[in-house]
Amino acid sequence: MSTSTSVAGTRLGAGRRASAAGPGRPPSKHPLRVRVFGRHPYGGLFAVPYLVFVIGVFAYPLVFAVYMSFFDYFFAAPGAQVDRPFVGLDNYVQVFTDPAVLQSFANVGVFLIINVPLTVLLSIVLATALNRVVHARVFLRVSYYVPYVTASVAVIAVWLFLFNSDGLVNNILGPLAPNPSWLINPALAMPTVALYVTWKQLGFFILLYLAALQNVPDELYESAATDGAGKIRSFFSVTVPGVRPATVLVLLLSTIVGANLFTEPYLLTGGGGPNGASTSPVFVMYQQGIEQGHPGFAAAIGIVLVIVVLVIAFLENRFGEGRD
Repeated sequence: MSTSTSVAGTRLGAGRRASAAGPGRPPSKHPLRVRVFGRHPYGGLFAVPYLVFVIGVFAYPLVFAVYMSFFDYFFAAPGAQVDRPFVGLDNYVQVFTDPAVLQSFANVGVFLIINVPLTVLLSIVLATALNRVVHARVFLRVSYYVPYVTASVAVIAVWLFLFNSDGLVNNILGPLAPNPSWLINPALAMPTVALYVTWKQLGFFILLYLAALQNVPDELYESAATDGAGKIRSFFSVTVPGVRPATVLVLLLSTIVGANLFTEPYLLTGGGGPNGASTSPVFVMYQQGIEQGHPGFAAAIGIVLVIVVLVIAFLENRFGEGRD
């Protein structure tokens, strides 16, 4: 009797909770606090400093750049009243009609065509080789990573010594050396910059692939060897598919870094020379926004660059099967 009463009371209580939830709406399985803040709300507190950093350093400047791009903006002292007329899409029209801006986008396109495939190819090959090295493994890994953490000014001095008109490379090539030389040759300036950036940042991407290679089971290589696959066939059948997520990440990062190219052409070619053959959109933004006082036009260049990078990143992620 008591058992039947208890069961009936339980059913009655459940019915009341269902009625309180509203007609046709199932009762909530979690309280409001859990639905809003999650099961572990304190974890969100640790993410707050980074969220503030992202909003202050990335989100707010991007939104403000969009705002600036629709005005004939002008920087002034705090509190100063300056006329900043609304110009609509005029800045964007100028972006697509200015020869210097179009050339900078073409230059960075050449850079990405050279840098991104070369970065992916060299990174995965060298990471695979380093992963199999037994002796001096730490020394080799550190050797590839040192250029990445070395100051660009110091490393660029070495490259200037190598690729100057009377540099080491031209002395070795002798009559085969290009004339004009590498960094003052309109056809070779940007490819030389691309080679430099590839070499300098290679160590970082090698580490990404080394981390990804640890997740490829050894049993797959053993099965491939049992089926008669050699090292090259195992590389393309096991290693390349096994590190596909890392490859998509390398594609995305190298594209973003290349699109934001500034320091290397600024230092290597003396400011985008010769005749703008190594300028980049970010460098033109610096010229227009800081040196020539047209921040609205510079902001429009930046917004167009962001859109182009997002489209390229989407295509890389889509066709690289980054969903995995």
